[in-house]
Amino acid sequence: MAADLFPEHNLYRRNRARDLRERAIAGVLLAAALVGGLTTLGIIVALADDTFRFFSQVSIVEYLTSTQWTPLFSVQHFGIWPLVTATVLTSAIALVIAVPLGLISAIYLSEFAPSRARSILKPALEVLAGVPTVVYGFFALIVVTPVLQRLIPGMSAFNSLSAGLVMGVMIVPLVSSLSEDAMSSVPDSLREAAYGLGGTKFEVATRVVFPAATSGIVASVILALSRAFGETMVVAIAAGQNPTFTLDPTVPVMTMTSYIVQVSLGDTPYGSLSYLTIFAVGTTLFVMTFAMNVISHWVVRRFREVYD
Repeated sequence: MAADLFPEHNLYRRNRARDLRERAIAGVLLAAALVGGLTTLGIIVALADDTFRFFSQVSIVEYLTSTQWTPLFSVQHFGIWPLVTATVLTSAIALVIAVPLGLISAIYLSEFAPSRARSILKPALEVLAGVPTVVYGFFALIVVTPVLQRLIPGMSAFNSLSAGLVMGVMIVPLVSSLSEDAMSSVPDSLREAAYGLGGTKFEVATRVVFPAATSGIVASVILALSRAFGETMVVAIAAGQNPTFTLDPTVPVMTMTSYIVQVSLGDTPYGSLSYLTIFAVGTTLFVMTFAMNVISHWVVRRFREVYD
């Protein structure tokens, strides 16, 4: 009876309850959004203290300019460049494989494949992303390296070429799936306009759809590069453990991630200078990956401004 006498009071209560639910949902969403930022902040804090301790004992000039890395030897040198060049070399080889294969498969799945073929091929391609990386590492060492040794006499059993090739196959699904999603999101009106002007299917795919999806494609490539930079097991198993300053893909090398694994699983005393090197290397890798992500966001924003 009271509800019938004061309907505005009930409306006020319903609106207030709705506002409280909206605020609670917004709070949960904000907390979820903060997880990534707080995690990044936690990583920075975890790396910073020991990194500063390392550079209090080692000259940053030597670290950034020397080409010898022997922190576990009796005569210690702390030049990061052998690890950086090995990481860049294996990642570059991986991109040479992943980008063409990934983009070609993305164009086919988005523009040429029938719906039934797409529903089968895309999940089958993405299965590669679920294979444990240690399996890729042993595949590179046991299968790919012997084949390459027949083609390239004198190639070492551990080398960056086989590691980079297998790592490229491993990140193909990343490039392909994200690029295909970007191309599929291009409005059909652009395709229809291009067909109306007499364009062939290939011309529409390569001259209309591909440029319109460039921001997403560039983002997928840089994300794949970041994935290659951070890969551990493939390079630790197949590339070797020799910190050599070289761009020769046929000799053993040591990447930044494989060095961190070596020290973390070894007998290096906790708190020693050799132990602190993993934090300096980790900070370097973090800065490089962060720089690539910043470049990715900048490139994506620029391409969106051009095509919007």
